[in-house]
Amino acid sequence: MRLANKVAIITGATQGIGLACAERLLKEGARVMMVDVKPEGADAAARLGEAARFFAADVSQKADVDAMLALTLKEFGQVDILINNAGITHAADFLDLAEEDFDRVLRINLKSMFLCGQAVAREMVKRQSGCIINMSSVNSELAIPNQVPYVVSKGGVNQLTKVMALNLAQHGIRVNGIGPGTILTELAKKAVMASPEARRTILSRTPMGRCGEPEEVASIAAFLASDDASYMTGQTMYVDGGRLALNYTVPVKE
Repeated sequence: MRLANKVAIITGATQGIGLACAERLLKEGARVMMVDVKPEGADAAARLGEAARFFAADVSQKADVDAMLALTLKEFGQVDILINNAGITHAADFLDLAEEDFDRVLRINLKSMFLCGQAVAREMVKRQSGCIINMSSVNSELAIPNQVPYVVSKGGVNQLTKVMALNLAQHGIRVNGIGPGTILTELAKKAVMASPEARRTILSRTPMGRCGEPEEVASIAAFLASDDASYMTGQTMYVDGGRLALNYTVPVKE
């Protein structure tokens, strides 16, 4: 098991990509602190066994982040891996977007990665090793007209990943990102794939002709967290079925 004796913190960990990452890292031998703002996430952690713990936190708040780290150290004694996965969206046209909604998305999607990354990196520095993974999106490069703060936040995540990687390399800490395309989480199934029109729009821009599964993103996270990626830092890997490489639409099978 590639991650035996490693300890991971995963934010936004009780559903979708975050939950798949927790399940995969546990299978790879890691012990995992699952963090989510929803307290019912404790049930998800309990189902995954003794190697998983849960902490309810708003990771856009420094006090919650500090408490998250303190509990992880108390329960497991160390932290080797951080997956910054917590994130939200808010749909609104640019002219209609409220300031508080812009701030809320940036706080959760971007500021939380700074806060968690800084707190955990300070602990990693003591051991001169560690791995941080920031969950980005194809929308760090592409734009959706009515997803203003989400697109802005994910562009910021890519730059944060680079500057963290450059700054922390001297301490043996690697920082990389993952940029998913459309992944079949419960949210995506309801919001994106609920209608034939929405499905056609997504698949017409996906050369592989299908959406991704959360487990496919989790496999990249496990790779980046392992020694198999020991010479990688400052990179964002796109798990998108070829979307970013495409400059035209493709036929969709009925």
